[in-house]
Amino acid sequence: MSFGEQPAYLRVAGDLRQKIVDGALAPHTRLPSQARIRAEYGVSDTVALEARKVLMAEGLVEGRSGSGTYVRERVEPRRITRTGYRSADDRTPFRQEQADERMRGTWESRSEQEPASPEVARRLGAEPGDRVMCTRYLHRTEGEPMMMVNSWEPLAVTGRTPVMLPEEGPLAGRGVVDRMAAIDVVVDNVQEEVGARPGLAEETVVLGGLPGRVVIVVSRTFFASGRAVETADVVIPADRYRLSYHLPVR
Repeated sequence: MSFGEQPAYLRVAGDLRQKIVDGALAPHTRLPSQARIRAEYGVSDTVALEARKVLMAEGLVEGRSGSGTYVRERVEPRRITRTGYRSADDRTPFRQEQADERMRGTWESRSEQEPASPEVARRLGAEPGDRVMCTRYLHRTEGEPMMMVNSWEPLAVTGRTPVMLPEEGPLAGRGVVDRMAAIDVVVDNVQEEVGARPGLAEETVVLGGLPGRVVIVVSRTFFASGRAVETADVVIPADRYRLSYHLPVR
């Protein structure tokens, strides 16, 4: 194969993809059968099958048990805006760290103590098994689950203080910066890493979609004088939302 030449299955997938984008294959329309693809494009069963797999992997079509493969409805992704820290007087849906004024919604949360996993311990600079407060959040907008957040705080920092439970007490829901300030811990830095991966089964059960559907993961850690005082994973369905960063220029 010469440089730039596509395999047959990609050429077939590309043509079908264009028909979906153009509307020739409308949402909820059944994708041409493998036999029809083979006949129309003059390709083998293997090529036809691989082309269908490409479209399914791209999220353009979905299989329905006992019925066939259908074009998925195209949803225009909504924007989630992430900004720098805001004061308590300008709170936003994601506890000051997350913002999109047009996407007001509701939060559910629960907190419980647990031993730090090796990964959480690494991010917090702690030892595996050290006690942490784990708070799990689910955010809904217009009734639709849109974001999961798993947050971990070392009890070596917050234990036996009024802010040990992030969503209870006098500073409930005030965000990491304000809560830590209340116990004389000054947060002076935050690190975020953004990646993507297939959604875990338990994530897709909560957020909707099919197992393996791609999710955006924002791994965030707050620091006070170099010490990690909170780390969290924000999980967002990649096919329904986009992250938009608005950061100050200094």
